[in-house]
Amino acid sequence: MASYLLLWMLFCFLNLGLLAIVFHAADQLDPFEATARVNKFVLPEFILQWILCFLFLITGHWVMVLISLPIACFHLTIYLKGKHLIDVTEVFRSLDREKKHRVIKLGIYLVFLCITIFRLDLHCC
Repeated sequence: MASYLLLWMLFCFLNLGLLAIVFHAADQLDPFEATARVNKFVLPEFILQWILCFLFLITGHWVMVLISLPIACFHLTIYLKGKHLIDVTEVFRSLDREKKHRVIKLGIYLVFLCITIFRLDLHCC
């Protein structure tokens, strides 16, 4: 049940960041406000992803660990390289890349959510 809540939180963090990027692309947000909104949710998303991966590991959900571990490692490499935050001066150059990364992660988190809902449904019946 905790994984379900964490997945919803990850889903919301990712959607808020994606909305800020889309609004900036449509010129409804200035670069400073867009990067501040996106950067506010980057580290909590990374931490929640690692907590979720650890929860799957200790509860024995091996398929979910195998699906979530590459994302967690991707987050770790981005963090160690220092490219996890969007810079205000380079926001126009990194806009498409950030949007693509977030849409891919959104799809993977949606798969997580569907699997979790399906498993909850199986356990209830």
